[in-house]
Amino acid sequence: MRSILSKHAKDEMRRRQISEALVQSVLSRPEQVVLEKGGRHAYQSRVEFEEGKIFLVRAIVADDVDPAVVVTVYRTSKIEKYWRKP
Repeated sequence: MRSILSKHAKDEMRRRQISEALVQSVLSRPEQVVLEKGGRHAYQSRVEFEEGKIFLVRAIVADDVDPAVVVTVYRTSKIEKYWRKP
């Protein structure tokens, strides 16, 4: 997917210490894509971070434009809250 990072997404990635390479990996091979508010989609994958902890990395994307815009990026330990069972 062709995408650009919004200024907010870049700021949040820096603040939360999430690399652009990790974001691009989640965008290109997400474990799930779920519909969010306002027609945006959350591209999300479970990722192992320091000390073997698993977090859900979520990139919220406005993908109804070309190129798609990554609105924000974050990681959360509350995987069950966001994970959609098939």
